Amino acid sequence: MAARTDNFVSPDYFNVDELLTEEHKHIREAVRNYVKKEISPIIEDYAQKAEFPQQIVKQLGDLGCFGPTIPAEYGGGGLDYISYGLMMQELERGDSGVRSTASVQGSLVMFPIYAYGSEDQRKKYLPKLASGEWLGCFGLTEPNHGSDPSNMLSNFKDAGDHVILNGSKMWISNAPYSQVAVVWAKDEKGEIRGLILERGMKGFSTPTTHGKWSLRASATGELVFDNVKVPKENIFPNVKGLKGPLGCLTKARYGIAWGTIGAAMDCYDTALKYSLEREQFGKPIGSFQLQQKKLAEMITEITKAQLLNWRLGALMNEGKATPQQVSMAKRNACEVATNICRDARQMLGGMGITGEYPVMRHMMNLESVITYEGTHDIHLLITGMDVTGMNAFK
Repeated sequence: MAARTDNFVSPDYFNVDELLTEEHKHIREAVRNYVKKEISPIIEDYAQKAEFPQQIVKQLGDLGCFGPTIPAEYGGGGLDYISYGLMMQELERGDSGVRSTASVQGSLVMFPIYAYGSEDQRKKYLPKLASGEWLGCFGLTEPNHGSDPSNMLSNFKDAGDHVILNGSKMWISNAPYSQVAVVWAKDEKGEIRGLILERGMKGFSTPTTHGKWSLRASATGELVFDNVKVPKENIFPNVKGLKGPLGCLTKARYGIAWGTIGAAMDCYDTALKYSLEREQFGKPIGSFQLQQKKLAEMITEITKAQLLNWRLGALMNEGKATPQQVSMAKRNACEVATNICRDARQMLGGMGITGEYPVMRHMMNLESVITYEGTHDIHLLITGMDVTGMNAFK
């Protein structure tokens, strides 16, 4: 397939750029240029072949997209959360799988090592993960426990200076290529603990998940633990219980709220340009009322989400954002992006299903994004519980 030229123009209907600092804009521009140069020309081909572009791991490390909010002394960027959001927006504008690679590395692997790990763990793992020398993954979801992780079966038993880990995880982004895995399992008291596993540990395998119609350019796999000996110094000392993994998910969901709007922007920009060029009945289809309705609703929803995300980023920077606010933003952005992709696909007609345009790839990717890191329905119930004070999960 011929490489696609990326002429993306970012929509900003309410001058949200005026709320950003010069540093924010420089960071966004750097990632946008990277996507135009390195991702857009190759991503359709990798998605069609269902292959992971391994070269992006080092590139994302060099660009500072791994753990940008982690302090610089551990190899991170020491940046604020709006910078992180803008990075994720631009990466997902390229492809959800590319953003997933960065989200997992930063929010689900580096963040817990920084927040819950020992100083030795931080020094050993964070610089190599930040640089892209090592790729990491996060093991929480199990074959029978997705939205209900408290009933996980993975467990470990004390064996002197180490523990013996058994169990399995599935739907794990980055797993097939990861050197490091942050895994959540129950100890002998039934308490959830975090452990750091390394590739090569006997009994630890990462089989690849095949046959996906979504996130085809992202590597997905399982984590299988068959009597794996894990040194006790690899257990997180500073957290116990479900709040450990849930704290990671809050950070990742924040990145998704920004990222999915990147995909929405790409579909809007594609549909807008197509509507001005494609002629039917003797004039551009953009001149017809129904096409204008679609475009007007797209830009309205993108603008609302941009403002919601910016405000959430400001609250994150102040340490005031609640997990429930993050849930609302994640759910909103996924719904907005999914609807925009579907409308854009219809505007492009038959061309919308081909790899000549990015719309169908975004559409298929978002079917995963709307489900992972908390399903659409679960996030709705999180908001429902927050406003009523009553738990509808059980």
